[in-house]
Amino acid sequence: MEGTESRGGISSVVANWSLVFWTLCSVTLPVLITLWCSFQRSRRQVLIRDIFRKSKHDWRYTDLFGQPSYCCVCAQHILQGAFCDCCGLRVSEGCLKKADQLFLCKEIMMRSSGGAHGSMPHHWIRGNVPLCSWCVVCRQLCGTQPKLCDYRCVWCQYTVHDECMMDCLKTEECTFGEFRDLIIPPYYLSTINQMRKEKRTDYEKVIVAPYCRKAWMPVIVLANTRSGNNMGETLLGEFKRLLNPVQVFDLSKITPAKALQLCTLLPCNAVRVLVCGGDGTVGWVLDAIDEMKIKGQERYIPQVAVLPLGTGNDLSNTLGWGAGYAGEVPAEQILLNVMEADGIKLDRWKVQVTNKGYYNLRKPKVFTMNNYFSVGPDALMALNFHAHREKTPSLFSSRIINKAVYFFYGTKDCLVQECKDLNKKVELELDGERIELPNLEGIIVLNIGYWGGGCRLWEGMGDEPYPLARHDDGLLEVVGVHGSFHCAQIQVKLANPVRLGQAHTVRLILKNSKMPMQVDGEPWAQGPCTVTITHKTHALMLYHSGEQTDDDASSMSEQDHAREQTDEDV
Repeated sequence: MEGTESRGGISSVVANWSLVFWTLCSVTLPVLITLWCSFQRSRRQVLIRDIFRKSKHDWRYTDLFGQPSYCCVCAQHILQGAFCDCCGLRVSEGCLKKADQLFLCKEIMMRSSGGAHGSMPHHWIRGNVPLCSWCVVCRQLCGTQPKLCDYRCVWCQYTVHDECMMDCLKTEECTFGEFRDLIIPPYYLSTINQMRKEKRTDYEKVIVAPYCRKAWMPVIVLANTRSGNNMGETLLGEFKRLLNPVQVFDLSKITPAKALQLCTLLPCNAVRVLVCGGDGTVGWVLDAIDEMKIKGQERYIPQVAVLPLGTGNDLSNTLGWGAGYAGEVPAEQILLNVMEADGIKLDRWKVQVTNKGYYNLRKPKVFTMNNYFSVGPDALMALNFHAHREKTPSLFSSRIINKAVYFFYGTKDCLVQECKDLNKKVELELDGERIELPNLEGIIVLNIGYWGGGCRLWEGMGDEPYPLARHDDGLLEVVGVHGSFHCAQIQVKLANPVRLGQAHTVRLILKNSKMPMQVDGEPWAQGPCTVTITHKTHALMLYHSGEQTDDDASSMSEQDHAREQTDEDV
């Protein structure tokens, strides 16, 4: 009886330990597998980053390709792998090393194979051709089969069927396609580099004349990847595929001043710059162009186009490039718009802020204004928005979120009215003449037609015969607003601004209090001071007529009529 009990006790202990063992296994095994997978993943990422760092390709890793893609090495369908931003090569993760050995990327510099006039053969890449591509030989659709098939030239973007590819096409001279007038040829840069080694600077006589066409207008793309809706990264890759990668710059890695030095190696008065960013980025680039003037490089000054990626985008709206870009227009069409755009001038203004006080030894603050200067509720909204964005920048990655935050602070100011009785705190002079101010909360000095994210402030409801605002007449428009709610009414055309006048010089004296101020969206809190706004210089811009609204069309027609009258008077 006792033996039976002892055997039962032993078996129950064994059963308990067995349960404990299997319980531990069920808990620790998934943990170990997770740790092992995590280790392998991090190891794989380190290896991939090492391959990317040593590679001549501009690889971008992706966990999921957005369209059916096939590895250019093993020809298998891939979901996870990498693609080259410059040449468009797509490979699976396991074929990255082989791809580096088998395929060359776009050469930014290459010796010419055509003697004095310069030429180079096509650079063909097999497979993954763009949708709706047409074969240059048989004029039929390419890339229609579910496999790695057909060829694409990374320079001219021509596509050819496998069966249409002939030996003559492999050695045929590449014409650079429809963007030949925008691309900087690799052989041009190679010759420039050779001349610099020989310490020669007569580029125009030796290179520009024989190598380049009369219609050549090389474009330089400057993209701010931190602007607005964070589309800069995608655009950088698209423009690198269509142009010479040396023409495309990321402003988070290089300053505009350094990037624009490329203009000095190109024909005089021919370069066009496409700025992808908000109005602040455009101002940054225009400041760099002013530095070129100071250095004596005026003949290399480029004309500037804008692709609006910011929140307000009032300058790009004024110049016909639209109120915001969200990927609705393909990169090819953007380049065509840059080619067709017309050159115009933009007034730039000097804003000098001199603090008051007998013992004030600080130098005056000096800003450059392209859009507008303001003191009052809209500057307060910008100041609150700026402070909030500095604390949590990750939240402000969408244009809609940015505008929602502006709306919140505007609604708050409607209730609090922090800027009331502004007319008792400031004095305003237009061209030396003092202006009697009505009861106001804000004063806005305009250089361009648009304000506040798409509102034509000077015209208001358009029910009064005021001359339309222009950005090239050397005049500033000065208006007042009664508060945040009045600003909102003006934006939806339910009210007119308080028009205070137009002037060549504006002087504003803040007497004895602290008020929010802003220049082109850059806000600060300012104590007693004197603000003086005078004309500084002109910037050469590009106007795109394709994005016109009805208001824009009427504005431009009146401006053209004014120019014609001026010409007749002269």
